Amino acid sequence: MTAATPASASAPASVPAGACSPRARVTRSLLGWGVVAGPMYVTVTAAQVLTREGFDITRHPASLLANGGPGWIQIANLVLTGVMTLAAAVGMRRALRAGRGSTWGPRLVFLYGLGVVAAGIFRADPAFGFPAGTPDGPGPITWHGMLHFALGGVGFLGLIGACLVFARAYAAMGRRAWAAWSAATGLVFLAAFAGIASGPGNAVINLAFTAAVVLGYAWLTATSAHLMRQAT
Repeated sequence: MTAATPASASAPASVPAGACSPRARVTRSLLGWGVVAGPMYVTVTAAQVLTREGFDITRHPASLLANGGPGWIQIANLVLTGVMTLAAAVGMRRALRAGRGSTWGPRLVFLYGLGVVAAGIFRADPAFGFPAGTPDGPGPITWHGMLHFALGGVGFLGLIGACLVFARAYAAMGRRAWAAWSAATGLVFLAAFAGIASGPGNAVINLAFTAAVVLGYAWLTATSAHLMRQAT
């Protein structure tokens, strides 16, 4: 993301000013999924938080919503959100043809998308009294619960890395606000992830992690929209 990237380059000579080439249309379409991925995830998750019996956002991570009869909703939410993020990562790579951050930024976003898909396929173990009938406190650890935590964690590290890579690229371009927001998102998410990895069930930790997830998706939405406007 330097002066050589589409974020600051003019349209190719073969494309009239203001026109959108076929390549740009595909790129913008891919990035569009990154714009809607976060709002969809947050909306669907919030609806379940408000309606699922026994769920308490101060005690239960959102991943626990994948359990119980309606658990398929959160499973589908995670998988679809992850697939949308994968599409956005491809769009980012197409938009950032060269320059700082053009390779590893999209790769790390792609890794995040894979982690979200995996978190949906391998559901978290019931715990802390959710769903109803589950003993209070951490429950037994299953193979799919272990994979959920491990692969989801790798995905989160991908998001953190992507934010920091983009922050460095934006700083090199002199875009201080974007650099600061990207860096802050990555660092806040890192701190929140470290907290939730130490053990959920604490109200402050759960709420901080929930806020960090929303912040991360806000960053993905804004970055995808920014690159979509610049795609030529």
